[in-house]
Amino acid sequence: MTPARPAVSIKEVAREAGVSIGTVSNVLNRPEVVSEDRRRRVLRVIEDLGYVRNDVARQLKAGRSRTVGLVVQDSANPFYNEIALGAETAAERLGQAVIIGNAGLSPERESLYLDLFEEQRVRGVLVTPQTPERARVDVLRSRGTPVVLVDEHAAPSEYCSLAVDDVEGGRAAVAHLLGTSRRRIAYVGGPDSLHQVRDRRAGAQRAVEAVPGASLESFSTTALTVLEGRRVGEQILELPPERRPEAVFAANDLLALGLLQAFAFTHRVRVPEDIALIGYDDIDFATSAIVPLSSIRQPARLIGRTAVELLEDEITDPGHHHRHVSFQPELVVRDSTRPAA
Repeated sequence: MTPARPAVSIKEVAREAGVSIGTVSNVLNRPEVVSEDRRRRVLRVIEDLGYVRNDVARQLKAGRSRTVGLVVQDSANPFYNEIALGAETAAERLGQAVIIGNAGLSPERESLYLDLFEEQRVRGVLVTPQTPERARVDVLRSRGTPVVLVDEHAAPSEYCSLAVDDVEGGRAAVAHLLGTSRRRIAYVGGPDSLHQVRDRRAGAQRAVEAVPGASLESFSTTALTVLEGRRVGEQILELPPERRPEAVFAANDLLALGLLQAFAFTHRVRVPEDIALIGYDDIDFATSAIVPLSSIRQPARLIGRTAVELLEDEITDPGHHHRHVSFQPELVVRDSTRPAA
């Protein structure tokens, strides 16, 4: 086995190129102050020797790295993956990179990633807080790390934040179901500790209250997953036909897909003939489901890009003022909510 080759140092590059260490440093960090001839010579030696810059010392000197930390609520949810893709696109344009941590709905894991990002002196952190108190997030910012709250509402006096108007999204989803002549509506979502779940149910209730004769029944879940959707779907199937909802609004598309599986596998309930079904997020799987799923679309990639832009503005603009950016949801209608006959 060939022994590993020691890392090439900046001193070796300088010696091989016949220049000072300062010149090599300028080529790497301020190339505009180096003559074209010397710059090319140094870059050629760097390539020949395979020199890789040790960025740790540079980060310590500058106080910040070129990386941004992103802590998402649940990476199993494609919605958060789309946010991450948007953040990566914006960061790449700025010559930066994004490191992603999955909190998995755990405050302890969130703290673990925030500790790690602080130790690495990341440029800033984008985070979907796991608790309303945001204690660890507050500590992080108090020590000098800029923070933007993602998929979260915060007063502009506290943080920059951005989120979709979930109350309006819930209202739009159920108003659409009511517009197809369904009146017995079910809301499936949980846990209630998530403000997204509470806000979407509040919007659903608002829509129901605007239509005489309409009702809303809630079915609680422990997580926003396909398996929990299937469990509640089986629970709905156990109800007498006259007690079953005519339409279901699921708090996200993963729950809706689980509900659809429960209904389809038993062949006891047809979607949308017997029960109409709408989800939330409009993930890619919604269009390819056995019955294409109606959903409330969130501009996930735009949320990610905007979060990075807010963070960069906070870091670079001395006159920066925190602000909250609210995005409007969009109703996307597909086969799962066709009007009742």
